[in-house]
Amino acid sequence: MAGTLYVVATPLGNLGDLSPRAAETLKRVAVVAAEDTRHSKPLLNHAGSKAELVSFHAHSSDRALERILRILQDGRDVALITDAGTPAISDPGVELVAAARGRGIPIVTIPGPTAVAASLAVSGIGGDRYVFLGFLPRKGSDRRRLLLTAASSEWTVVMFESPNRVTQLLADLIDVCGADRQASVSRELTKVFEETRAGTLQDLSDHYADAPVRGEVTVVLAGTGKPRVEERPPDPAERAKALLGKGLSRKDAADRLAEETGISRNTAYRLVNDL
Repeated sequence: MAGTLYVVATPLGNLGDLSPRAAETLKRVAVVAAEDTRHSKPLLNHAGSKAELVSFHAHSSDRALERILRILQDGRDVALITDAGTPAISDPGVELVAAARGRGIPIVTIPGPTAVAASLAVSGIGGDRYVFLGFLPRKGSDRRRLLLTAASSEWTVVMFESPNRVTQLLADLIDVCGADRQASVSRELTKVFEETRAGTLQDLSDHYADAPVRGEVTVVLAGTGKPRVEERPPDPAERAKALLGKGLSRKDAADRLAEETGISRNTAYRLVNDL
């Protein structure tokens, strides 16, 4: 018989949040597949686990994936963990879970901490329905598309962000949502310096402009409360004329056109140059 893959949620920061069931699972399995073995070693020591630690992260090779699958197919149990929270939720693990399921390997969830639920609970913003966007792309048309998705969402939107990019995210949200949209910023959840600030996007932007952020961050954005009205995408040719009419250079107009309409940059450049 194949072993079982246990998908184990681990603390966001406070080791006291490790559930008894999670601790027992980590002690019982033969192998723990961890995002960062150095980071996870203290957790296993805390749980009293003697399991073999193997590395499995977002950039792991197919060979690493196959190694874990062979361990499972040989009949040994494996626990999948990440540095914090629940695996496969904007964290490594989806490929392993999907591959194990495809080979008929039993998969069991050991639920527990997740920054999504924790930040929603303390935001003061309704969480009965929400959209989770994870980490937004750093730039380009995909970032713009997801920012517009967040701005137009009827429901609350949850996003992750690294501390050095929070001010830029807040500025971009103000650009698409307006300064008065309600939001919250949670950082260092469950740790000594845990903090959640709530207010308008402008309030939060002003605060964090003068107070550098430390620790992983979760941003919760209030929804519009209204069903999204699907708008026809702008006609690329007409939009190109309008952008050039505003005095934008051909390069800037083409970049903006690609972001707004979703067409490729090469197509946007050709369209602008043809005009």
